[in-house]
Amino acid sequence: MKILVIGSGGREHAMVWKLAQSEKVKHIWVAPGNGGTADEEKTENLPLTADPSTEEGQQALLEFVQAEKIDLTVVGPEAPLAAGIVDKFREAKLAIIGPDKKAARLEASKVYSKSFMEKYGVRAAKSKSFTDPVKALAYAEDNFKKKPKLVIKADGLAAGKGVVIAENFAEAKDCLSSFMKSGSLGDAGKSVVLEEFLQGKEVSILAAVSVKPGKKGVIKPFISARDHKRRFEGAQGPNTGGMGAIAPVPDFSSACEKDFIDSILAPTLKGMEKEKMDYRGFIFFGLMVHEGKCSLLEYNVRLGDPETQAVLPLMDSDLVLLCRVILDNTLADFLLKWKKEFCCAPVLVAKGYPGAYPKGNPIAINPTGIGRSGARLFIAGAQRGQGGPLGSGLRTAGGRVLAISANGASADEAWEKAYEALRFVDFEGMAYRKDIGREDG
Repeated sequence: MKILVIGSGGREHAMVWKLAQSEKVKHIWVAPGNGGTADEEKTENLPLTADPSTEEGQQALLEFVQAEKIDLTVVGPEAPLAAGIVDKFREAKLAIIGPDKKAARLEASKVYSKSFMEKYGVRAAKSKSFTDPVKALAYAEDNFKKKPKLVIKADGLAAGKGVVIAENFAEAKDCLSSFMKSGSLGDAGKSVVLEEFLQGKEVSILAAVSVKPGKKGVIKPFISARDHKRRFEGAQGPNTGGMGAIAPVPDFSSACEKDFIDSILAPTLKGMEKEKMDYRGFIFFGLMVHEGKCSLLEYNVRLGDPETQAVLPLMDSDLVLLCRVILDNTLADFLLKWKKEFCCAPVLVAKGYPGAYPKGNPIAINPTGIGRSGARLFIAGAQRGQGGPLGSGLRTAGGRVLAISANGASADEAWEKAYEALRFVDFEGMAYRKDIGREDG
C-alpha cells in the first residue's frame, strides 16, 4: 500500500511510525511532515505548495494522490477536515480517513457542538451561546454573582487559543472584548459559548468511528489517556497545546468507562446516525470526571495531540487494518488489542512557550542513550537543518518541540524511563514539566 498522511506535528509523527510497522505498507508520504517523519522507515516528506485547508492546497494533494495511485490518505489536523477535504476526496472516489465537512462541525463550531450535545442528550456542562458582546458580558457578570469561574469558548477553530477559564469578572470582560470586539481570533471569536466550570479530573478518550448514512454506525474507544495542559508543575500557569500525556489513566475505572459509554459515546453515535453524517475516521472525547461521572467538555474530530504519542505506542493492532475496517464499515468486528503496559510522554518546549519563542536552535540528541532508556522521540516543532550537534541536524521550529514516549510495566516505570531518556536531549532554552503522570499534575 501507498499512504499519504497530512500534517506536520507530533501526532502525525506517531501515526506515521505506527502505520509504517504494517507489513502491508510499501511507502508513506507526509505532507508536509517534520524533521522526525523524514527519518521514519518507508517514509518521505512531501513539501506543500499551499495550505491543505485551502481549495488550492486540497486540489494539489488530490492530484498527487491520483498521480501516485495512493491507496489511503489519513488526515491529522482539524483545519483541512473543517474545510471539506474528505468531501473532495470522496467525490473523486479516493479512500480517506476523516469526517466529512458536516460532521467536522462537531469541532469546527462550538455553538453547533453544544447544540448537538443538548439535542441528543450527551451529558455536558451547562452553557449558552452569544453573538452579542453586550449580552455575553451581562451573562458573565451574572455568573460571577453565583460561581467563582466561567469557561469562555470561541465558536470557531482557534489553534488551541480559543478556550479561556476566567477566574473573575474582570478576566471574563477582557476575554470577551478580545474575542468579540477586537477580533483577536478573527471570525472564530465573533460567536462564543459561555460554559459552567466543572470540577474534576480531565480524561481523553480517542476512538475509531465508522458511521455512514443508511448503515448502522460504530464508535470503538481506545484506552484512556490524560493530557497535561497547564504550562507549569502542579497544573499551574497558562493553558498550552499539551505539556505531556499518559495512557492508560490509573484513576479512570471500569465504572467510569461504562458511564462514559452510556452517557456520552452512545448518544453521540445516535446523533451522528440521526444527522446522517459520513464520519469514517477518528474522534476525541475530552472528558471531565467527577465522583465517577463523566461530562463531555469537547469533541475533536481527529486524534489528540499529545495523547496520540502516548496511546499509539500501546496499540497492539495494525493501524492500517484499523483504517481499512473504518472505511469498509466492518469496525464492529475488529478486535482492538492493547499492550498490558503504561506509557508516559512528556513534551519538551521552547523557552517562552506558550508565548513568543525562538526558532532555529540546534537540538542535541544522544541516540545511544535514548535507546538504552527504551524510549522513543516523536518530533513536533523541529525541522532538519545543517550541522546539528551529534549529527542530528535538527533545529527547533515550533513551541512544542518533541515528545519522549516510554512504555513500562507500571505507570511509575514508564515515568522513570521517559525522564531518564529526557537527559539525552538538549537545546537552548529547553523546558518541560517534571510531573507528567504524577498525582498532582
